[in-house]
Amino acid sequence: MVKGSVHLLLFLYLSAISVGIAGRVVPLHEPFDKSTFSRSFSSIFDTSKYGILQLNNGLARTPQMGWNSWNFFACNINETVIKETADALVSTGLADLGYVYVNIDDCWSSLVRDSKGQLVPDPKTFPSGIKALADYVHAKGLKLGIYSDAGIFTCQVRPGSIYHERDDAELFASWGVDYLKYDNCYNLGIKPKERYPPMRDALNATGRTIFYSLCEWGVDDPALWAGKVGNSWRTTDDINDSWASMTTIADLNDKWAAYAGPGGWNDPDMLEVGNGGMTLEEYRAHFSIWALMKAPLLVGCDVRNITAETFEIIGNKEVIDINQDSLGIQGRKVHVSGKDGCRQVWAGPLSGHRLVVALWNRCSKAATITVGWEVLGLESSMSVSIRDLWKHEDLSGDAVASFGSRVAVHDCEMYIFTPVSASRSAV
Repeated sequence: MVKGSVHLLLFLYLSAISVGIAGRVVPLHEPFDKSTFSRSFSSIFDTSKYGILQLNNGLARTPQMGWNSWNFFACNINETVIKETADALVSTGLADLGYVYVNIDDCWSSLVRDSKGQLVPDPKTFPSGIKALADYVHAKGLKLGIYSDAGIFTCQVRPGSIYHERDDAELFASWGVDYLKYDNCYNLGIKPKERYPPMRDALNATGRTIFYSLCEWGVDDPALWAGKVGNSWRTTDDINDSWASMTTIADLNDKWAAYAGPGGWNDPDMLEVGNGGMTLEEYRAHFSIWALMKAPLLVGCDVRNITAETFEIIGNKEVIDINQDSLGIQGRKVHVSGKDGCRQVWAGPLSGHRLVVALWNRCSKAATITVGWEVLGLESSMSVSIRDLWKHEDLSGDAVASFGSRVAVHDCEMYIFTPVSASRSAV
């Protein structure tokens, strides 16, 4: 049997199951209809690494969603900001859409450990302590995340957790922490593969289920090994609120698409939507591609003062549903054209025999982007119904062989393609 056939059979099998906890197989939906797709489908959407590495701790069946303090607040955080953010996630309806993690990033702790060697919340900014904050967040139906570092210091020179993994994990668990972002600064030159597993073991030993987010910046190709260690792993350096940064990071993360799946996800860093450095079109593209790539959706703006335009983007349930799709296969770049490849097609399989397709214009002016069925692995005669996820409407008439749309500068149109049955397409 040829390699491509093996991959297709694996894909068909995985489209019918989810990766269950403790080996329990949970049916999801019927497998893809083979007649719908061409022989090239399995090579376009390679699933050969799907599900084989994921840490089976019951978490991250879909990518994590929530908020993180760093992109907007950096070190200017305190317990009031965290409480007000939790309040805002609930009052705006973002929590109901799945944004449930309230993650404190760097600068929450004092500059030194106490006399017993324990981490201590900064008494000026977190005077009530993390346990009280976790209780507040939990009472809202949300989860609390915290930050540490697999080095001697955090990136902002607070105490790191290397060689303190067990004590720190037990402390986090005693506070009721639900999520740990684990950074990579001041790492003593020790390889990430050596520094990250001890915290995994320490977290597991606490008996509390804690999401483990590795933030080693893609230094040691974590997609190749981190699935056995954590629930997500950073594949890139830090994002910043610019078009250049966002597009570069999207391309870098795309390389590892075959390695993501339920239980473990590639992480191209947090969302910048709403922070002011990009246009609304660029933010729409940012959110679309992150959702398609099954990236964590961690809001990075001040949700206490969210604008209607920003909410319209991060609150788009149809796009969120792409990110949270039960099949859990990362979409990827499948076709480029134009100068420097600026007219791009990104796509990925979804549950229910569907495909998500994004037409992304990275050119300097508006452009028509067309996708042919061959780049999606569809038979050229297949009729496809199309749903526009930003206009929230079904397009009239079914498409055959290709589909195109005029896309504004740096914008991204996003669709669900549903192949129509052969009998219907023959009518």
